Amino acid sequence: MDETELPCKTRRGIYLLPNLFTTAALFAGFYAVLAATHGRFEAAAVAILAAQILDGFDGRIARLTQTQSTFGAEYDSLSDMVAFGVAPALVAYHWALGGLGKIGWLAAFIYTAAAALRLARFNTQIGIADKRYFQGLASPSAAALVAMGIWTAHDFGIQGQDVAWLAAILTAGAGLLMVSNFRYFSFKQINLQGRVPFLLAVLVMLGFALVYLQPPLVLFTLAIVYAASGPTWTLIRLKRNRERRRREAVS
Repeated sequence: MDETELPCKTRRGIYLLPNLFTTAALFAGFYAVLAATHGRFEAAAVAILAAQILDGFDGRIARLTQTQSTFGAEYDSLSDMVAFGVAPALVAYHWALGGLGKIGWLAAFIYTAAAALRLARFNTQIGIADKRYFQGLASPSAAALVAMGIWTAHDFGIQGQDVAWLAAILTAGAGLLMVSNFRYFSFKQINLQGRVPFLLAVLVMLGFALVYLQPPLVLFTLAIVYAASGPTWTLIRLKRNRERRRREAVS
């Protein structure tokens, strides 16, 4: 038989470029846990921030290079679970929650379980959910809320045991926001390739300057504002709907 007639085997593999960023985010989350076990909480918080930045790149790179795959989507979810589900909870536990005993590990577990549920719900809604919004606080944003809070406290010389109860409320609260039905703007519809007003470019420059002046405090403030935007927006919508129904009943 001529070798040209031999059956051709389908080549299987994975796309390297987007999965490199996913692996880097996974490593950053793993490193955050290691750093926290050695008491290096600032490094742990920065590692979670790095994981968040890397996680924002892998999906965009996959879309730009047309290298999306089912493997990549599943791998990204597993990486997110480690970097934004397990790592923040363990960092918070080593920093402050461990001193609270059962209450501490319960707060950490609530966060971790909520992150798993949040990711599972997100995966089941791919293709049917409105891409302009997230249902519940996204796990990278929840991780930023916890990690930036720890980084800010560390930067101001605040010890974890002194704010253990506050840390427990923040950690568990971030977890509950992940599994809530509050809607959060996803920023996925922003066109980064289009033209923008010159004033917006100036504001972005000022934003970078503010972050440079006091990175942990500014980033923690942004995380709080974004986390609060979901409940705030929901209350505003409920108020508007109530007023509309009242006007309709009167008319």
